[in-house]
Amino acid sequence: MLTTLKNAMKVKEIRQRVIFTFIMLIVIRIGSQLPVPGVDRTYFANWFAQQTSGAFSFFDAVTGGSFLSMSILALNINPYITSSIIIQLLTIAIPKLEEMQRDGETGRKKMVAITRYVTVVLALIQSTAMAIGFGRQGLLLPYTWYNVITCIVALTAGSAFLMWLGEQITEYGIGNGISIVLIINILSRIPQDLSSLFEQFVIGKAPATAVLSAAIIIAIVIAMIVLVVFLNGGERRIPVQYAKKMAGNKMVGGATSNIPLKVNTSGMIPIIFAQSLLEFPIIIVSFTGKNPSGFWGEVLKGLNSRNWCIPSQLKYSVGLLVYIGLLIFFSYFYTSITFNPLMVADNLKRQGGFIPGIRPGKPTSDYLNKVLNYLIFIGAVGLIIVSILPYVFNGVFGANVSTSGASLIIIVSVILETLKQVESMMLVRNYKGFLKD
Repeated sequence: MLTTLKNAMKVKEIRQRVIFTFIMLIVIRIGSQLPVPGVDRTYFANWFAQQTSGAFSFFDAVTGGSFLSMSILALNINPYITSSIIIQLLTIAIPKLEEMQRDGETGRKKMVAITRYVTVVLALIQSTAMAIGFGRQGLLLPYTWYNVITCIVALTAGSAFLMWLGEQITEYGIGNGISIVLIINILSRIPQDLSSLFEQFVIGKAPATAVLSAAIIIAIVIAMIVLVVFLNGGERRIPVQYAKKMAGNKMVGGATSNIPLKVNTSGMIPIIFAQSLLEFPIIIVSFTGKNPSGFWGEVLKGLNSRNWCIPSQLKYSVGLLVYIGLLIFFSYFYTSITFNPLMVADNLKRQGGFIPGIRPGKPTSDYLNKVLNYLIFIGAVGLIIVSILPYVFNGVFGANVSTSGASLIIIVSVILETLKQVESMMLVRNYKGFLKD
């Protein structure tokens, strides 16, 4: 990997792209420190410290601290991510969007434009809710319509600007711009998390205990990274053979190919959906300022991830079982709407392709379904391990960090995809050299 990066930096085009990306990331970090006009940042920091829901910590982590500091980039690219997921799901339900998706480059541009518009609308709704809801409680000083409108415009413009910046990185920089913005936000919180872990378990302990604790922390981090790399890169390649046929006076076809099915076919979407469903009631209650007691109070405590795996309160870990069930459900659900075995089987049949030993048509579809269900289960188990380990260590040992399993999946997947893009650019450069010679 280091050799690839070293060789890549020798290429002028790649070097310019890397420098451009680096400059844009500096702009993002500067924007994360610029406060919204009229905002009392101490109030928001105090409010955040009183929240018991893990959703706010995760939200602050993926915004790179912008949410906690209430900067102009507080919403970050979350409206864009939400918009992308909504459009992708609606593509299955709305035939017009599905037709647009299949319409090549023209359709792709239209889908991108729709995603942008939805992003701005979502950012406007979220910024309005934050400006009015938090503003009444003391976030805005003074609470006037002028400050409310200023806050709404600043937050919406900040989110739209970050979306535009991500697109510029995609076009002129390295990697997928939106993913790069997301990963730099998460990476900015890792030093703080590692520092808190070492202060809690290493610093001030006996030498033997400190060394053992440091070794365990490093081993767990490495093991989780290896598992995420396997989930991200692991795939089952199903061989495909194309029948020979006559085209004029020549015999064509007979080529072999494969259908790559990833182990983690749904990425981190199941984690996002599962966390959102569990945290939504908690967030709504926290906004209302009420603290339910009795049965509903116990239910809310069970849904709160910070109460899971605590030895003295194991009854609240029932929420962890619900979370695991949701992960499995959304792994199958999301894959079912993004990969259609019947359509793949029909396309193979029309193109004269077949899986060796499997008859074309429905038998091929059934075979793909069987293999896919097996892979989804393995991927779901991997997601469960990666996502619940932080909760286990938080509950048992009190290791409270903002970097979750979802954050780790994002970091590893984005880094691997970016390295693949650099390698492909190097490969194209080499081919150009051969053709020129």
